Parts: sequence; structure tokens; C-alpha cells
Amino acid sequence: MDGSKWILGDYMGIRLDHIGIAVNTLDEGEKFWKLLGLIPDDKDEEVLDQGVITRFIPIANDMQKPAMIELLEPTSEDTPIGRFIEKRGIGIQQICFEVDDIYQLIDVLLKSGVKMIDEVPRRGSKNCLIAFVHPKSTGGVLVELSQSNRKQS
Repeated sequence: MDGSKWILGDYMGIRLDHIGIAVNTLDEGEKFWKLLGLIPDDKDEEVLDQGVITRFIPIANDMQKPAMIELLEPTSEDTPIGRFIEKRGIGIQQICFEVDDIYQLIDVLLKSGVKMIDEVPRRGSKNCLIAFVHPKSTGGVLVELSQSNRKQS
């Protein structure tokens, strides 16, 4: 990868936000992470249009905004996470990067020939704007882009 792409990433403020892990239940899914001493956030959130209940587990407490583990429990078998578990079993479902300007990044990706699942951002957990990059453009990894509600105009 040439150096200009790294500069673009730095310019656009891309940071690891979380790794999403599909689980059968949040309580079952968090057991290992608690053994490591990681403490889940106080409240779970149901994202109705995605058919999922999320629980975030910060990876470090000494950072202003630490990267997190996101446990994803399907609300039914016919939701994206329900279908993921049925097809692939529990495990890592996606990796999410927080970005400063999701609209600008989507535009850059589309102009570069990257296939997007969401060409227009939508609301996700924690009231963030989110968009997914198709795994065909990322070497098989579902990538979520997220813009914090703090950075939305």
C-alpha cells in the first residue's frame, strides 16, 4: 500500500472503535471477557431495525475513548445476526472503525471502486451514524464505519 493511503487514513481520523462478536446470549458471551477483567458498560441497547441487542465492553479504562468489544445478541433468528450465527456460528461478525466524517469517507471509498452495503449512513447503536463496507471489498471482513453523534452536524 503506498504512503498516500496511510496519510488519507490519518487525515480522515480513522480509529478502531470496536470488534463485534455475535453471541447466543449477552450473559454467556461476556463470561470470557469478564475473566480478563474487562467490565461491560452499564446498559444494553436494542437496535430495532438491526434486530440486535448490544453490550459494549471497553478494552481499556485509561483511555479517553477506548476500543471496545461489542457483543451482539439477535432478537430473533431472521435478523442479520441471527442469520450470521445460523450460517457461521458464534464469533467475530465485524470490525468497526470510528471516523470523523462518514459521508466524506463513503464518497472516497465509492470513487475508489469499493462496494458498500450502505451508500447512505443510517442510525446504529449509541445514536451513531453507521455504514457497512461489503466484505468483497475488504478481503472477506465485514467493516462497519461509525461516526459518533458528537461529530454530527
